[in-house]
Amino acid sequence: MASNRDWTWFYRLGSPRWFYETTGRWLPWLWTLTLLLLTAGLVWGLGYAPQDAKQGNSFRIIYLHVPVSFLALAGYYLMAIAGAIGLIWKMKLSYMVMKSAAPIGAALTFLALFTGAVWGKPTWGTYWVWDARITSMLILLFLYLGVLALQYAFHSQESGNKASAILALVGTVNIPIIYKSVDWWYTLHQPATIKLTSAPSMHIDMFQPLLMMIIALYCFYALALILFTRAEILQRERKAAWVCELALQADKDSAGEAEE
Repeated sequence: MASNRDWTWFYRLGSPRWFYETTGRWLPWLWTLTLLLLTAGLVWGLGYAPQDAKQGNSFRIIYLHVPVSFLALAGYYLMAIAGAIGLIWKMKLSYMVMKSAAPIGAALTFLALFTGAVWGKPTWGTYWVWDARITSMLILLFLYLGVLALQYAFHSQESGNKASAILALVGTVNIPIIYKSVDWWYTLHQPATIKLTSAPSMHIDMFQPLLMMIIALYCFYALALILFTRAEILQRERKAAWVCELALQADKDSAGEAEE
């Protein structure tokens, strides 16, 4: 009995209703924090950070390219972990998080590839090369799209969940390949700007706004994931009593506003 009580908190986290009600209280604060950090980071990086000695102002795309690339990789791990939890503990919420993470991750990966192409033109003289880093990022985009597509490839939601989770887990082998590609193979892509084991390779006046943008994009990712997951919860749990009560209350509030 004691052992079961010790795990109560874990299964509570897997409750769609608990997630929906709890995150609803977080949203105003998360919206505010995200907007403040994004605005400050963009203004600081694009307007006040010094120019790069070799690339001039074209390097400023780093303040978008690097953060979205970070989130594309980290978001894939989150999606895979959510899928693993669903496979092991059969939690409905984890599958909802996994599905919600897929389109966000795909959009971030596409943005990373797009900004990389824009940056590559003045740096390399071309928008695209079949570089190890770029090619592995393209594979990441296909993995995200594959996870999302499998959600709609089966008549059974459960089968779609399991297939998506398995693909997400298999795809994790691509993440270290992306990260280490510039070290393992000859590549035009520059080495990592930020490493956990060493100081950043850029001037502190350039690094500080980049760090702020990374934090801002993590907040944005959290906000987007919560919003997408809440929408997915309402769609999947639409027949649950508590969702029907929410819909009824929303109708009453709308009617009251119309009368006023």
